[in-house]
Amino acid sequence: MTSPTPPAEPTYADRVYRSPGGIAGGAVLLVLGLWLAGDAIAQGHGSAPWLALAGLLCGVPLVFAFTVRPAVFANDDRLRVRNPFRTITLPWAAVADVRAGYSSEVFDQAGTKYQLWSIPVSLRQRKRAARAQVRASASDPYSRTSPTASADDTSRLAPADRTIRELRELAERGAAREGAQGGPSVRWAYEIIAPAAAGAVLLIVLLAVA
Repeated sequence: MTSPTPPAEPTYADRVYRSPGGIAGGAVLLVLGLWLAGDAIAQGHGSAPWLALAGLLCGVPLVFAFTVRPAVFANDDRLRVRNPFRTITLPWAAVADVRAGYSSEVFDQAGTKYQLWSIPVSLRQRKRAARAQVRASASDPYSRTSPTASADDTSRLAPADRTIRELRELAERGAAREGAQGGPSVRWAYEIIAPAAAGAVLLIVLLAVA
């Protein structure tokens, strides 16, 4: 008689963290660049259309890389950080710390630091959250809620700090999971680097010839 197979653990979709402001800014820059380059290509003379094409080939991948591409994906087993020019995959067992100072960062067990481009730190939002915590403590004349409890309330944290806390909790819960073992891996975004480099070389050549 064979023993029953234990049910597989449920899998959940990745949590995705992106910067709405960065995406909106990138979309505006891309539309503006395409409009200006399109006008130069359609109405320009001499080397202007070629310069516009080279500028597009170089500029569009770079704008996309720094504004639209960055994202952080997290699930029960691993953290995947998609930065402008590379993607870093970190099983939770390989994560030593996740923190937010002047920027959001994750450290692996070897001490290597990776910046989380899609989770920008806003000092203004952090100060606003701190003032809200102080007001909440001051509005409790009977001391039913201690200042420490107010400061620890996740809902009153700045958005970046709240996200970092979520990631840290995921790391703590997932570090011992069987599927969360292993070391970090890095993949370079050649689909971004290659066209941007080709456009830069073409732009330099055209400017030198002109």
